[in-house]
Amino acid sequence: GADDRQVKLWRMNDTKAWEVDTLRGHVNNVSCVMFHARQDIIVSNSEDKSIRVWDMSKRTGVQTFRREHDRFWILSAHPEVNLLAAGHDSGMIVFKLERERPAYAHHQGTLYYVKDRYLRSYDYQSQRDNPLISIRRAGAAASAAGPRSLSYNPAENAVLVNLDADGGSYELHVLPKDAGAQRAEATSDSRRGTGTSAVFVARNRFAVLDKGAHQILIKNLRNEVTKKCPPPDASTDAIFYAGTGTLLCRSEDRMVLFDVQQRTAMAELATPFIKYVVWSNDMSLVAMLSKHAIVIANRKLGHACTVHETIRVKSGAWDDCGVFVYTTLNHIKYALPNGDSGIIRTLDTPVYLTKVFGNTVYCLDRDGRNRQIQIDTSEYMFKLSLIQRKYDQVLAMIRGNALCGQSIIAYLQQKGFPEVALHFVKDERTRFNLALECGNIEVALASAQEIDEKDTWHRLGVEALRQGNHQIVEFAYQKTKNFERLSFLYLITGNKEKLAKMLKISEMRSDVMGQFHNALYLGDVRERVKILETSGHYPLAYLTAKTHGLEEDAARLEESLTESGVAVPVVDGHGELFTPPTPILRDDNWPLLTVSKGFFEGVLSGEVGGEYAA
Repeated sequence: GADDRQVKLWRMNDTKAWEVDTLRGHVNNVSCVMFHARQDIIVSNSEDKSIRVWDMSKRTGVQTFRREHDRFWILSAHPEVNLLAAGHDSGMIVFKLERERPAYAHHQGTLYYVKDRYLRSYDYQSQRDNPLISIRRAGAAASAAGPRSLSYNPAENAVLVNLDADGGSYELHVLPKDAGAQRAEATSDSRRGTGTSAVFVARNRFAVLDKGAHQILIKNLRNEVTKKCPPPDASTDAIFYAGTGTLLCRSEDRMVLFDVQQRTAMAELATPFIKYVVWSNDMSLVAMLSKHAIVIANRKLGHACTVHETIRVKSGAWDDCGVFVYTTLNHIKYALPNGDSGIIRTLDTPVYLTKVFGNTVYCLDRDGRNRQIQIDTSEYMFKLSLIQRKYDQVLAMIRGNALCGQSIIAYLQQKGFPEVALHFVKDERTRFNLALECGNIEVALASAQEIDEKDTWHRLGVEALRQGNHQIVEFAYQKTKNFERLSFLYLITGNKEKLAKMLKISEMRSDVMGQFHNALYLGDVRERVKILETSGHYPLAYLTAKTHGLEEDAARLEESLTESGVAVPVVDGHGELFTPPTPILRDDNWPLLTVSKGFFEGVLSGEVGGEYAA
């Protein structure tokens, strides 16, 4: 490339070089030119604000990309991936020259897909891969881009291939009956037409969206129009298969379920811009894939859930259990109809899922090769079993130790199954929290003994008190040295012996308020008088002694008050001894409420340990 605005092609050997051809089209200095590493093309850019792609064999321009205000200066190709970078006045763009997603459709055990301009079939069971027909088309522009999508008709063994050429076109191919016998060298008899998103809607009918005339055309297999109807929305720009006689019509911000026979919109759903539609095997659920979201709905377009992604969604397929397995640029993930989703495994390179069968995912890579990837389905099968209340399967997975990890534990907690989560946990803090949540006080006690921290004992005491298990409450208070709560516990359980011990402990600790409280709880007036006198509260000590008839103490205190010149309080004589009420039950725990055990608590109680009562 040079400032003469031309791209020249040269042949060379060790001794000389000679000009072979000149590519004309740029209208300003050519800045950079390069051969494409994987395709038979030349890419050039120029100060005329354009990037041009040239066919090496035909020596003609096939594509032009332009910018409004920026001149191009440099080009670079990625060494491994199909990406080009071009630098311009105000920055850089990274781009692809063509779609890398292969066009494919599958029916039962066979995948139909396009690779290297051939329509091929791949048998999932035998893994045999056969070329069926050539779909090579004349014209340079058509050869640059592969087909966008494929629609298969099992009744007539016919295929519709959608292309982006000419503003949207399609080819209808009837496949040979015996694909194995024929080598598929010749191009099959195909019927062509213009229009976007050609899809089969019946055994011998297909629909094509004619955006120019703003109509949906219904055609027979001879490519003749049998019916026309306006799309349900003025902004409809694509149609997708939605069962016999019905279509999903894409508008800017919604999908419309359209009945071709009745010419009526049966339902609609607000969605992001949908690129692909995948139906489950029984047509009961549909997954609609946009750039960064998956919308799952039922047959009538009733919204089930939307899963959002930060990385581009590439493809997806339903497994036989009703779980949608999908790929992003670097992960295989799953989505359940209730909106739960998660990662199954990471990917080295992007793939396009065609079928999920058990633990095997069948997919096409960007080179059009069929691949099988083994996946671990236990996480999503476990969640699905919980949602569908198939608890026998959940138990089988628990006992088989197929799952573990923080995410499953958090999920079980969130969904209201802490007793199941308890089975998975080895970490004592997590076990303690889960045991408290599901009321399993024995497991909580065992974990608290292992952790042995003040806050843990306090929380155990609160839960045990809520359940009425005051023996564990006492143990927890003793561990935290919470003497005030312990004294009050002995008061409400009527344990006077231990209250007397608490009084002595308070004396030893020189805890005056503790001594007074314990004396008050015991109804021990002499002790209260003694404590008040020792503390220097002589008027209060006198009042207490006089009110409760302790005349000797009252006389002694009155004398000392008079000597000190302090006014002696007047006692009206109506005071009564304050004694705590006698509890109905002593010693044993209070009666616990009988709680009906859940399914898991009943079955797992032997394994998890402890009884559940609240």
